[in-house]
Amino acid sequence: MDFTLTPEVDETRKKIRAFVADRILPLEDDPASYDDHENIDEMLLQTLRAEARSQGLWALSMPVERGGRGFNTVGMAACYEEMNRSIFGPVVFNAAAPDDGNMFVLNRIGSEEQKDKWLQPIIDGELRSAIVITEPHPGAGSDPAGMMKTTAEKKGDKWIVHGRKWFITGADGASHFLLAARTSHEPRREMTAFMFHKDQPGWRVERRIPIMGPEEHGGHCELVFDGLEIPDENLLLEPGRGMKVIQTRLGTARLTHCMRWLGLAKRALEIADEYVAEREAFGSKLRDRESVQLLQGEAALQIQIGRLLVMNAAFRLDRGEFAKKEISAAKVHVADTLHKAVDTAIQLCGAKGYSKDTKLEWMYRYARQARLVDGASEVHKMVLARNFQDQGIDFWSWD
Repeated sequence: MDFTLTPEVDETRKKIRAFVADRILPLEDDPASYDDHENIDEMLLQTLRAEARSQGLWALSMPVERGGRGFNTVGMAACYEEMNRSIFGPVVFNAAAPDDGNMFVLNRIGSEEQKDKWLQPIIDGELRSAIVITEPHPGAGSDPAGMMKTTAEKKGDKWIVHGRKWFITGADGASHFLLAARTSHEPRREMTAFMFHKDQPGWRVERRIPIMGPEEHGGHCELVFDGLEIPDENLLLEPGRGMKVIQTRLGTARLTHCMRWLGLAKRALEIADEYVAEREAFGSKLRDRESVQLLQGEAALQIQIGRLLVMNAAFRLDRGEFAKKEISAAKVHVADTLHKAVDTAIQLCGAKGYSKDTKLEWMYRYARQARLVDGASEVHKMVLARNFQDQGIDFWSWD
């Protein structure tokens, strides 16, 4: 397993670190930097995006000919971690969910015509996108193929969609949507994936669902489909291949979540270390006390384990493997680690950590979603268990 960064990737990583430190971190302390949903203000975001793009720090995983940098998964891991040193970071560099995952899958499986129509505007930052899978009970969740209730019925050269979706990240304000709907009851061919535009009639945003933590741009919304018409040309792959589209997207998307979360976990420890380095109690700096060092050391250890798990999965994806168990292992561990790191930082900072004088309470509320999004931790542990049951001692093979 070779995690060596190319000179181009390492230079880009350093530029991202400097950009975050110089241009983004100072904005976090200004109330004017925030929108009504505790994310970066839209006008400010567009200014920073223009700067990032002018420096070549933009859509790193996308092909060079389409305006990206063509980085592989290992390169993405190194750079995405640096981006999320700031709570505002990833969206500035066009590397935030759900756009990042949608760009990846459209670039991987879309036709050239579909890439021009649906992908290129997202790469260019002209609009945002969303992926539409999850449904209210008893509909699709962790088992989308088996429980999908939203249907798309073929009529002539169009598909007519009816159903309801919810917790659709970024839907309020998105223009391009990737939709999964049931088109048959044939095993393994139940779902089909489609693209549609916000201006097409036959659907609506029912509500923007209030959540515990700060929101991504566009929130987490409930959608109703009452006759949306989608032409054949907007299918991704063929009818019945929707699960293939979803799997292609979610594998790498789960890992990119982990890349970003590691950056946020590291930032939490940075904030706490600055505090304990200056705070005195019982005649010494808190930083010099063994009890504090044990907390710092444990959190730092878990972050480093998470980084190795992510890089291992990234390396295997770049070799052409599916890396399902490696991605699941990273997803479980890094989700837990993000929460642990922020919780530790709050404990070290005491009342200041619990207040809004630091960004730790923002991170703490945000971190709780990590064990739920893109597959709950329990689902990924089931993936690991099945792999172990199938492979036995070879579950831990080196190759």
